[in-house]
Amino acid sequence: MPPTTVNPDDLLPAPAPTPDTPEAPAVPQRCGLIAIVGQPNVGKSTLMNALVGQKISITSKKAQTTRHRITGVRTVDEAQFVFVDTPGFQMKHATALNRTLNRTVQSTLGDVDIVLFLVEAGRFSPADAKVLALMPAHKPVVLIANKLDNIHRRADLLPWLQQMQQRHAFAEFVPMSATKRADVDRLFGILKPYLPEQEWFYEEDALTDRSEKFLTSEIIREKLFRLTGDELPYTSTVVIDKWEEEEGGLRRRISASIVVERDAHKGMIIGAGGERLKRIGSDARVELERLMECRVFLELWVKVRSGWAATEEHLRSYGYE
Repeated sequence: MPPTTVNPDDLLPAPAPTPDTPEAPAVPQRCGLIAIVGQPNVGKSTLMNALVGQKISITSKKAQTTRHRITGVRTVDEAQFVFVDTPGFQMKHATALNRTLNRTVQSTLGDVDIVLFLVEAGRFSPADAKVLALMPAHKPVVLIANKLDNIHRRADLLPWLQQMQQRHAFAEFVPMSATKRADVDRLFGILKPYLPEQEWFYEEDALTDRSEKFLTSEIIREKLFRLTGDELPYTSTVVIDKWEEEEGGLRRRISASIVVERDAHKGMIIGAGGERLKRIGSDARVELERLMECRVFLELWVKVRSGWAATEEHLRSYGYE
């Protein structure tokens, strides 16, 4: 029987089968900072919470409810949107607190990639004009015409939009209502092309860079403003005095001080027989338990610190940037 001839090529492993269709190239990640800017009470915090999908910025009818730069994060497919809610730009009173809050707005505008300029649809006041004057010329500014549901005839909005276009070279015009899910989802698609191609800043499931302690003080302050209405001047703040986690994190024991400038303000907050302070604590505790998914024991005190908002040194001691 003749010897078998072996072809050396037969000893090599068989090549992997070639797929019928080539693999699609990986889609690059996008990520950027987006400032939400406008005068007080145009719906900045409401929009922030809607974009993030969870409440991280407090809301009330009282002007200057938001006092800190609050970051909210939302990741959609390959894009991560990092929203920055800013205080409403204040022109009425040149106090140390207002100067500090206004600096927060101005410094934020220097850091971000995109600016959302919020106004009420169909309206543009002198206060709006002063905020618009702060918009950076070299960054895309998107006009958000919020509270669109207050406009009965959409055709009436066209002349207003044309006027707004003459005021500033906006990158986009977005009439919307921050309370409508479809409008919020549409906004993500509009903003996505303006995000730089770069790696995400946060994990995919991140919602905010703020701690539970910070959110706790903000929620207490929100209930304070909502339950005192116009009686209480907005120069009041909340400080967390004690924060203890018990039972492996299943329970929080929190003590906080509401700081006001005058004895009369203290009486407004406590109320007859202490009923108003009890209501503030009760409403805050319910929301905190929902947020942290654990039992919360909350103790509130009211302290008078005359002039706490009058100097920038005092403001820094209370956590203001």
